[in-house]
Amino acid sequence: MYAILIALGVRTIAYEPFNIPSESMVPTLLVGDYLFVSKFSYGYSRYSLPLGLPLIPGRVFYTQPERGDVAVFKLPRDNETDYIKRIIGLPGDRLQMRGGRLYINDALVERQRIEDYVTQDETTGQLIRKARFVETLPGGRKHEIIEMSDNEVFDNTPVFAVPEGHFFAMGDNRDNSLDSRVAPDSPMHGVGFIPKENLVGRAEFLFFSADSSGSLWYPWTWPKALRFHRFFNAVK
Repeated sequence: MYAILIALGVRTIAYEPFNIPSESMVPTLLVGDYLFVSKFSYGYSRYSLPLGLPLIPGRVFYTQPERGDVAVFKLPRDNETDYIKRIIGLPGDRLQMRGGRLYINDALVERQRIEDYVTQDETTGQLIRKARFVETLPGGRKHEIIEMSDNEVFDNTPVFAVPEGHFFAMGDNRDNSLDSRVAPDSPMHGVGFIPKENLVGRAEFLFFSADSSGSLWYPWTWPKALRFHRFFNAVK
């Protein structure tokens, strides 16, 4: 009983583990990454508690996320599903995608082309190359993104005016991410604006990573599947 209470306490007020199930945050986060999220970074709300128990009104000990943070939050349309994206827009910001380029408060966000992101198709073994950039947000935070084309469905949007107490988040895999560019009530069922009460915490560092080549029932496949070079890397 004491061990259970201690574990619940740590998960509630300090750090909680999460795993990555999709490619929306590639190249920063890969499918099969496991990471710790600091629960204290943004203060606490009901979603800091197990099962989202409504014991905390609003948000207490609140610290606003910084632009560029990789944050876990409860999906606003159901307040249950955990999502992880990068905070791009703060309250009062105006954001828009024009021809695949991000504008914040009518200013073009700088991006610099770097070497391709290369991955291997696990079925065919074929190498796949994707265009990779370093994006520099207002304030100087830098992070890598993938942009396969500047003419995809999310590359031209209306202007999004972020309401007070809300945030705008995007995936680093820009053409493969359902995020704040897509409204929750749209046919694609996106994220929309994120209320501050829905924030769970900030992604801090990876503690484990494995690709899908291994099988739980075949231990000899485990070493090949482990991505040792990603263990204990900070999330940037």
